[in-house]
Amino acid sequence: MQLRVSLLAVPLLLAGVSLSHAQECTPRVADGDLIKPGTLVMSTNPTLPPLQFIDSSGELKGMRVELGTEIARRLCLEPEYIRIEFSAMVPGLQSGRWDMINTGIFYTPERAAIMQMIPYENQAISISTSTRSGVRIEKLDDLAGLSVGVEIGGFEENQAKAIDAELREKGLDGMTIRTFDNFALAYQALRAGQVDAMVSIDGVAEEYARRGDFDRAIGGLRPTPVALAFQSRALAEAVGEVLEEMRADGSFQALFDEYGVSALDGEIEVHGPSN
Repeated sequence: MQLRVSLLAVPLLLAGVSLSHAQECTPRVADGDLIKPGTLVMSTNPTLPPLQFIDSSGELKGMRVELGTEIARRLCLEPEYIRIEFSAMVPGLQSGRWDMINTGIFYTPERAAIMQMIPYENQAISISTSTRSGVRIEKLDDLAGLSVGVEIGGFEENQAKAIDAELREKGLDGMTIRTFDNFALAYQALRAGQVDAMVSIDGVAEEYARRGDFDRAIGGLRPTPVALAFQSRALAEAVGEVLEEMRADGSFQALFDEYGVSALDGEIEVHGPSN
């Protein structure tokens, strides 16, 4: 059984994030490959600390935010971020509302068939519980019969559905999957006892566990590449070149090490249809 929790979410343009270049430089991407000349417009859902979040002063922070800002700087473009729920990311990209999805979208061949994707990071799935609930989960079978929260429309929801199907195939009770517009709302529901457990990514589960209200019961499940996504092939290739430059000078790995994130091994490659 799957229940949809309907919550209104209004896109918010985060002003004040753009940086002025200290020196004159020539953009490495043609204006025709950008929504706004001289600007790299990126979508993010800042509800995944420490990867992307809003701090107590209202500033957009996190590893992926720093990565996107550095990419823009090296392309000689001004970074601009638009805050939006994950479920609107791909439709917004396809309709030309932003140049790049910078929110940790999981790579799949199906997604790469409709947009340009650059896998650059590895993330795995975690199961979280509330420290107040007394719910103990040591293996996936312990999820049988429980209510489980997850962000709607992403890889994590698909994994929750897959776990549910596996439980039922074993003859166990399935899960009641409740979807939320973002991880912050899902974790609020877990804290309030509205769900028994949460399916999220390792980095987010670790951060919420560090804050003390939640336990990361199981982690490291089904590691999968995370990507940046684009409509423009030319822009994607330019960003790929920047990522290779960052790997060569050590700044790429240094950023990942700072946040305890696993970088993807191998070459930086653009996957997607030719356009």
